[in-house]
Parts: sequence; structure tokens; C-alpha cells
Amino acid sequence: MNRLADELGFIVAYPRQTQAANQQRCWNWFRPGDQTRGQGEPALIAGVAHEVIATERADAGRVYVAGLSAGGAAATIMASAYPDLFAAIGVHSGLACGAARNLPEALTAMKKGSRRRQGPPSASFVPLITFHGDRDGIVNEANAGEIVEIATAATGVPLTVHTEAGTAGGRRYRRTLSRDSAGRLLIEQWTINGAGHAWSGGDPAGSHVDARGPDASRAMLRFFLAHENTAARS
Repeated sequence: MNRLADELGFIVAYPRQTQAANQQRCWNWFRPGDQTRGQGEPALIAGVAHEVIATERADAGRVYVAGLSAGGAAATIMASAYPDLFAAIGVHSGLACGAARNLPEALTAMKKGSRRRQGPPSASFVPLITFHGDRDGIVNEANAGEIVEIATAATGVPLTVHTEAGTAGGRRYRRTLSRDSAGRLLIEQWTINGAGHAWSGGDPAGSHVDARGPDASRAMLRFFLAHENTAARS
């Protein structure tokens, strides 16, 4: 992401969880107090975004959030809680907002997917790109389908869906594109064959990374830069 920031000219901020808040330093995406606007972790992450916009004089209409695993779940929560702040979101190996409301439910959702089907309370749609490995043993691939299902319903418009297959970095993938009647790409879902719980095409020096496969970071930035939130600028 740092290299892409230099190449494409954007600012990247990395909010960090403390070990005091979560033993594994993961976002507490399954706690009700950390799933809504104006409180808990969503308020803190939104505060980071607002601070960066103010101090760096960033374009308020081009603010995006992305994450892996618990960070991916946090991204879906941010889209639900702050649809006015983000122009698009990226979710890698994550879970839908409302997939769980306690730790036992979280473990079940991670293993099997969730049946809550809880869409954003605001009913606002935020453009979405997802990545998930079909051999993910930590967060079941079914969760990506649930995220896309909720987002599709939130668009409130008929979508044309097209699926294509390809190979990148030695891994095959399936890419499903959902467009509105004007041809605008609103939802993009990537399924990586043989990939586990790791960021596709990431830097091998990092953690939870699969250096093989399509470059999720570049794909997300390409998707993000095609979307802007003009209302946020006012």
C-alpha cells in the first residue's frame, strides 16, 4: 500500500488496535458497542479519517477503508455506520456487519458464515470490492457471499452480473462484476482458488500474506479511484 501511495498519489493511514483492547490486537467487530456510529471503535476509526482529511488537506470525496479478516469486518461496519464518509470499501477475508454480536456467534460465523443477513441500518449503499480464498480455514468463504448479498440488496436497483475467470501469480481466480443500468461497477467480488487466510498478492515480508495470486492492493485501489463521494465535499 505504501508503494501504491507513492505511485498513485494518495495517503494511507493504518489504525492500530491495542493489546489492552484485544489480546490478538484484532478489531472487536463482534461486539454491539463496536458496530454502530458514534461510539467504540467505529468512532475512533472515523476520527482517524477526519484527522487525516483535516491535517493533510485530503479530498473528502475520496476516502476509502479496507481491511483483512477482523479488519475486513471492521470495514463493513464502517460502511454501515459512516456511509457518508467513505466512497468505497475493500474487504479481504472478512465478515458482514452484524454477522455476530458476541464471541460464540463470531466463532460460528467465522467457521460457517452467518445467517443474520443484517443489512446496514441506514440502508445506504457504499461501493464494495471483496477478496476471499476458497481454502480459507479461518474465515469461511461463505462470508464473502453474505457481504455481497447485503450490498446487492442495499443498492436498491437492478444489477447486471458478469463472472469471468483468469490466472494471476500462479493462482486461478473468479471475478464477479455487478453493474447498474448505466454500466457503473458497484460491486466486485474476487474468489481466489487454493488461497487461505491471507492477503492476495501481498508483500512476502508481511504477515498473513499470500504473495501468489492477483494483487488485491492494486485491484482495490483501481476500484476505489473509480468512485467518489461528491456529497462528502460539502
